Parts: sequence; C-alpha cells; structure tokens
Amino acid sequence: MFSILLCCTIAAATAQKSYRIPVSEADEQMQTGRYEPTWASLETHQTPEWFRDAKFGIWAHWGPQCVEGSGDWMARSLYMEGTNEYKHHVKNYGHPSEFGFKDVLPLFKAEKWDPEKLVERYKRCGAKYFFVLGNHHDNYDLWDSKYQPWNSKNIGPKRDILDEWARAAKKAGLPLGISFHADHAWTWYEPSQRYDLEGEKTGVYYDGNLTKEDGKGKWWEGYDPQQLYQQRHPMSKGSWDNGAIHGQWDWSHGACPPSQEFVDNFYNRTLDAINRYQPDLIYFDVTVLPFYPLSDCGLRIATHLYNKNPRSVVFGKILNDDQRRALTWDVERGAPNEIIDEPWQTCNCIGGWHYNTSIYEQNRYKTAEAVVRQLVDIVSKNGNLLLSIPLRADGTYDDKEARFLDELEAWMSVNGESIFGTRPWVKFGEGPVAEKDIKINNQGFNDGQFANMDYRDIRFNQTKKYLYVTAMSWPQDGKLIIRSLAKNNADFKKGISNVTLLGYGKLKARQTAQGLEVQLPKPCNKIAPVLRINK
Repeated sequence: MFSILLCCTIAAATAQKSYRIPVSEADEQMQTGRYEPTWASLETHQTPEWFRDAKFGIWAHWGPQCVEGSGDWMARSLYMEGTNEYKHHVKNYGHPSEFGFKDVLPLFKAEKWDPEKLVERYKRCGAKYFFVLGNHHDNYDLWDSKYQPWNSKNIGPKRDILDEWARAAKKAGLPLGISFHADHAWTWYEPSQRYDLEGEKTGVYYDGNLTKEDGKGKWWEGYDPQQLYQQRHPMSKGSWDNGAIHGQWDWSHGACPPSQEFVDNFYNRTLDAINRYQPDLIYFDVTVLPFYPLSDCGLRIATHLYNKNPRSVVFGKILNDDQRRALTWDVERGAPNEIIDEPWQTCNCIGGWHYNTSIYEQNRYKTAEAVVRQLVDIVSKNGNLLLSIPLRADGTYDDKEARFLDELEAWMSVNGESIFGTRPWVKFGEGPVAEKDIKINNQGFNDGQFANMDYRDIRFNQTKKYLYVTAMSWPQDGKLIIRSLAKNNADFKKGISNVTLLGYGKLKARQTAQGLEVQLPKPCNKIAPVLRINK
C-alpha cells in the first residue's frame, strides 16, 4: 500500500510541476542565467561540439571501496551475510558489527598515487576528456568537502583528491568530468542495519545504526556514522532482498523516500564541488537525475552547471526522448544498435567498477581488441566511450592494465584520425551484428551482444574529406568485401579505385556488384584495419 500511495503522490506532484521535496538553497545558491530548472528550458541547451569531437574519455572510478580489492559495491555487500565480499571482510578485517565500512576509510591511503603521471598516460592513449569520482554510493567525498566530514581530506589519504585530479587535468589540457553517486546512499546502505542470521554472531546488529555518541574513545570520536551511513529511517520494502534495490532505483516500488535534510545535503555537496573544481562534465548514476521525480534537486544542479559553463555536459540514464534533449544520454556497459540523432555516451570498464583482485587473478579484463571494437561501434552511432581503468587503493594500476594501455595507445596513435572529430555516415555499419535486433536492458547492460564481432562486421564514420571504414578484425585471407560500397550504390556514388590503409599506405580497390573488394597486406596492427577513402 505504501508503494502505491508513494507512486500516486509522485505522479500527482509531477503532473502539477511541483515536487514533494523541493530543494533548499539556504546554503548553496543555484547559478542563475539563461537556463531555468525546467525541462523546457534545459532542452534549449545543446551538447557542445567539443564533446562530439572528443569521442573518448578515461575515468578514474577510484575510492576507498578499492581497499579490500573485492570489487564494486563492496561497501554494501560486506553487510550481506554469505556473500563473497562479506566472507572476505570477516576473514581479513573483522565482523561488520565491529569493523564496518567506516573503519575501512582510514586504510585508503593513496600512497603511490601520482595524478599528473596518470592523466598524461591516459592522454597518450587518446583520452580527450578525463573523469574522476567525486563520491560513490558509499557517501564518502573525495575532496575537502564543506558538507560531508567523512571525506578524503579528513580521513584516509588526508588529501583533496578532486583538487589534485583537477590540477592534473588542467595541466594536460583535458576537460574535467566529475561523477556523483551519493544520492543513493540512503537505500544502498540499508544492509548495514541488518544482523547475521546464522553463526556465533546471530542477532548482533551491524554498525549501520551507530551514532556520534557511540564513538567515545574510538578512532572516529567526534564523527557521526549517520552522516556516512544515513540510516535514520525505516528500511525500504523488501530490503532484506539483496536485489530489491534495483527495482527501486527510481525511488518507486517501496523505496523509503529520502528526507529533506538528505536531499539538501547532496545538493550542497554537489554545488560545492562544481564551484571549486569547475568541471566541464558531470555524471549521475541514477534514473534521469538525482531524486527525480521526488525533487527538483537534479534539475537545479544541471541548471547551475549549464549557467556557469554553457559548454558543459550533464549525463542521465534511462531518459525519454524529451529528456534526451535536455541531458546527454548515458548507456552503461552497452549501446543501441542504430545511429542516435543526439550525441550520447557509453560508460564501461575493463574490469569491475572498483578494483577487484579476482578479476586480475583470473585474467578477466577486457582486451584492447574488445575495447577498440566497442569504441569504433559506438562512434559509428554518434556516441562517445567513457572507459574506466580500475586503480588499486594505493593509486596505481597493475601490470595487466599497463599492458592494456600500451596496446590501446599503439592502435590509437596510428588510427585515431578515424575516431576523433568524425561524424556518422548514412549508415553505421554492416555485418552479422549490425543486422541483429539488439535491445538495451534498462540503463544498458547489453555489451555482451557486441562481443563476437569479426571481419564481416564493418563500421563507417566520416569527416568532410574522408570516409573511414573499419573492419572489426583482420580476415585470415586478407580479402575484405564492403557490401555497402558496391558499384552503383546509392550512398557513395563516387567511383573508388584505391584506398589508404592507416599505418601502411595505399591499396588497390575494385568495385563490383557485390561490394568494394580490397586485398589487405599482413596485419600492420594487432586489432583492426582502418581504411580511409577520399570523398
């Protein structure tokens, strides 16, 4: 009944263009200017051309959840009895009634972290913008936060992580993006209110309900755990079901609604970071915008950034057509299988979002070949790729990630001209995968459908001067046939007698009724051949 009433309340509030939890600007004021916090106003903002030209960014999705090396969402899963993360935590750190995530924070030292060196490395691999984590669902701010004492300046590295990343990005000449995820800490941390159902700790509550008074004589004396865990509220419907949160991500289906204080705090923290570090892009890991449709919080944050920086980009997930005109659509770990009129982005990772030792040990990183193919496919459809390279807690990447970066750099240094500054052709591609009916699952999660592309899968993009044709692998016999460029085709009427293979030189080509035939030499790179054709 509560869920039904909440949904009805949300629908009524939205229909009246009012919000159940209108954000307060008592502490941080939204920048006023051309844009107002309405969909109609934000629709007049255009995704800037610099972003459309950039095509590729790298993301340092890095914070204290990397300490244990047990992967993404570990600060939630360590409170889920029986999970691998719980078992690892209990074995190596202690029971979550005695040693919770708050106690992991001081272990995040970033002792080998060199932001300038990392950003320069990413730039050599072709990154045209650089993203950092501002906070995750763990609710820990990676800067000297005015509104969250549980932050990297006070606890852990004792450094303003965002400030150092921002300076490194500026020195490298890369636009800066910041991602904010803490708006879901409210429901995400609910397992910290639980207790074991089996074993010697049966019935002993975890540390999610601790208060400031409980810290007397502890290392965290003076800090209020509730400013981190945010659990002064009832559990959501079905909270003991570990998967229920996914159906409640948009604050429906019985999610416990956030308090005014929590919404205002997230708003203040986000504006604080925007005002200090002047990002060009911001990313929210949410349905549409933070707290939407309960609150105008996300609309006001987007308006603030657009008014401060008209060349900025704000990303949202699971957007309808109208919302895609106001925000830039982000697809997580996947892609549409068609050209999208408005610029969009895929966010993906070569491993887990937070560093996972088992992925390293089991050799489960994505290969450079797989990522390049995904990038080429996305660019052919008017999209960008934002790629995370997981860092260990000390601020370094491992030897397998180093090899990945070397291979990516080798391909991009020769073939990058076919990526950057390009636009889609009349069709994005041909081949078995291009012709499949591939659906997006919620916010994405369909990249496995694109995993088996081969030389028959060909992608196109263009500049004013050239058409670029990329085969997703090298044919064993060297013979490449491009059906879309057959003789007398309707889309490219100019005759083609030769093409340029990037990294090699000119090749003879022959147009037949079946397609443009090209005999390739022995592979001159390890990933994919790119042909350049004069228009």
